[in-house]
Amino acid sequence: MDRRTGLSARWKLTLSYAGFLAVAGALLLAVVWVFLLRYVPDNSQGLLGISPNRYLLVRMFAPAAAAAMVLLLVFGLLGGWILAGRMLAPLTQITAAARTAGAGSLSHRIRMRGRQDEFRELSDAFDSMLRQLESHVAEQQRFAANASHELRTPLAISRTLLDVARKDPTRHRDEVIERLHEVNTRAIDLTEALLLLSRGDGGNVARESVDLSLIAEEAAETLLPLAEQRRISLDVTGAAALTSGSAELLLRMVMNLVQNAVVHNLPAGGTVTVRTEADGDTSVLRVENTGRRLPPALVPTLTEPFQRGAERVRTDEHAGVGLGLAIVDSVIRAHDGTLDLVPRPAGGLLVTVRLRGTR
Repeated sequence: MDRRTGLSARWKLTLSYAGFLAVAGALLLAVVWVFLLRYVPDNSQGLLGISPNRYLLVRMFAPAAAAAMVLLLVFGLLGGWILAGRMLAPLTQITAAARTAGAGSLSHRIRMRGRQDEFRELSDAFDSMLRQLESHVAEQQRFAANASHELRTPLAISRTLLDVARKDPTRHRDEVIERLHEVNTRAIDLTEALLLLSRGDGGNVARESVDLSLIAEEAAETLLPLAEQRRISLDVTGAAALTSGSAELLLRMVMNLVQNAVVHNLPAGGTVTVRTEADGDTSVLRVENTGRRLPPALVPTLTEPFQRGAERVRTDEHAGVGLGLAIVDSVIRAHDGTLDLVPRPAGGLLVTVRLRGTR
């Protein structure tokens, strides 16, 4: 924003200090006049003929008072300039750090020393903001790079298939069309997942009353054929758990959790349990499944975009794009909830979602 040039904060403080001293000096002189000089007789002989009269006192006092006022003003300007400079030095550091951050360097930190005061509190808050911005920008850059890599793969496969079909007209046409359809479907699924993830990260979601138990039943009914195909037992139990949010996003969240629980399970004979309950002012959804044991260090990374985890990459039609739990985490954060991932000792994962409940 373009602004007209004005006095600096240092000059304003300096003039304020000097003005304060000048006013204080003037008040002091007024007190001297009111309570002292006004009682001195004003005649040619003075008091008892030997003391100076008011006229002589004023003539002697006025130059000294004027000199004192000038001294006070100079002292106020000089002292105010020095004091203002010392007081505003931390602000200068913060301004320099802000300009550095504005130039694109988010790794710079002020780390102001000294005891806690308003400027150091501002400095710490600014450092915390820079830390969060740096983390957010790094995450977005990593996400963009991963998304570009994931989208490039199906596009490259499509181009290869088209090149092969053009160079080899005798190749079976239906086979090429089927493979192109599969690759295109995967690219569309990835694009829709990215859009949904972006929508959840925006935080602007429509609010309506939603029962997580009904959402869980709908998701289980939709994914029951997949569970039966893999010979996985899918069980939904629990009481009503009302919350406020987007029914569409919450359904996608539960669908992703249940689908992950079914896909990343034992080859056969595994179980998936979905439970809902109201715990005071909190609505709770738990999804628990059997499966391979997960290293504790791997679990916190599962909500990162495009993170499929060791031993979790699949090659069948449900391979996914590595955004399932990332979308879940995004939707939960958009609804001001919490997500807990706990590996089961016997294998598998226990996922607990807590959202703000409504009555």
